[in-house]
Formats: sequence, C-alpha cells, structure tokens
Amino acid sequence: MPLVKVKEKFQITLPAELREALHLAVGDLLEATIQDNVIVLKPKVVIDRAQAWAKIEHAMASVKDLAPNPDQSPQAQEEEIAEIIKEYRKEKHAKRRP
Repeated sequence: MPLVKVKEKFQITLPAELREALHLAVGDLLEATIQDNVIVLKPKVVIDRAQAWAKIEHAMASVKDLAPNPDQSPQAQEEEIAEIIKEYRKEKHAKRRP
C-alpha cells in the first residue's frame, strides 16, 4: 500500500499506480469527503450548465407520448383517469357485498 506525504500548503501527490488505476489526468477533479475518519477521494466530472441543458432539451425532444390518445387534453386525461378509478372502486365495493 503506497504512502502519501502531506507537503507544504497541505498538498499531496497521488501515487502513479492509483492515478493509472483511475485513469486520472492533470486537471481532473476529485471530490474529497471524510467517512469513518478516513479521507475518501472520488473522481468527478463537471460539465457546463448550458451544455447540460442542451443535452436535456435534446433528450426531451425525443420523448413521445404513448398514451392511447396523445391528442387528448390534460383535463380530459384526468377526467378519464377519475372515471376509471370510480369504476374500479364500484367493482371492488360490489365484491365485498354478500
């Protein structure tokens, strides 16, 4: 197990075998946390917010409504769902009666 020395300004150098195992490169970011009195470093990827939103918008554009009637208004969909629930409750209640 390689040792790491804390240098001036509390800097450390990660041993080559650890950097290679995690494919770390100069400029990569690591998230530092403490778990049970142990320092844990996790590689993190940070992306530009505008780039992230562009990817989300692209993904949302490919989403298709697979409902039986995609042209139905949200209000009509809610009314249909309410009617289905009402019928289900009637059937369930009818089964309880002797």
